[in-house]
Amino acid sequence: MITSASNDKIKEIKKLIKSASRRKETGLYIVEGIRMVREIPADAVKTLYVAESMTDKFADICNQIPAEVEIVRDSVFQSMSDTNTPQGILAEVYQTATTEDDLFAGDAAPFLLIIERLQDPGNLGTIIRTAEGAGVTGIILSADTVDIYNPKVIRSTMGSIFRMPIAVAEDLAATIDRVKTRGIPVYGAHLDGATFYEKDFTGGCAFLIGNEGNGLSDEISAKADDLIRIPMCGQVESLNAAISTAVIAYEVLRQRSTGKK
Repeated sequence: MITSASNDKIKEIKKLIKSASRRKETGLYIVEGIRMVREIPADAVKTLYVAESMTDKFADICNQIPAEVEIVRDSVFQSMSDTNTPQGILAEVYQTATTEDDLFAGDAAPFLLIIERLQDPGNLGTIIRTAEGAGVTGIILSADTVDIYNPKVIRSTMGSIFRMPIAVAEDLAATIDRVKTRGIPVYGAHLDGATFYEKDFTGGCAFLIGNEGNGLSDEISAKADDLIRIPMCGQVESLNAAISTAVIAYEVLRQRSTGKK
């Protein structure tokens, strides 16, 4: 049993929670809480950490996952947890490598979200969760978007992170060009766009989603085949990035479900 917060394994967990560069260097990340741990593909778990007082409660999940299990003194677990009310279990998990080609592997008409420079972890996590619910087939992130393995992103996805194909583009503009060469129309969410529900999304489509404060950069918005916007009443100019994405994504789902624009 681990009894000290100065244990090297505990120090490493803390680094993985706090440091995106450490997560990138090791190819590992942290998932905390029993609901999320149960969602992880079993072969993706490197190590399970369980608080001493919770060993009986979580014995089933420890037996189901073929990974090393470390029992941790409760006070030590509390010190390494990233939540205000720790549930007594967390997992050290291997990152999943998703390529651009993986996003087009299925039979369904492509439905992509292409996200540029999003910075809020809660926004990104909510978008990933919403994307799964609306039938998005894949997500592409610019390299300067918040790390998808940030603990707040992971929690906000409510498990969708383990099922949604997500690729990171080192050169987003070039990636968009390649998407377009596949015959997929690219729409940019922009204040100067046309009302989005006038468009036909029943075929393949991709949507550019910009930064919370500044929207899409000029370079990336210029890559769009068409600019679209969500109509607003009152004096509201725009919606939160996650809400805007949800509104657009569910219009795509509606059209594809009914066959009507």
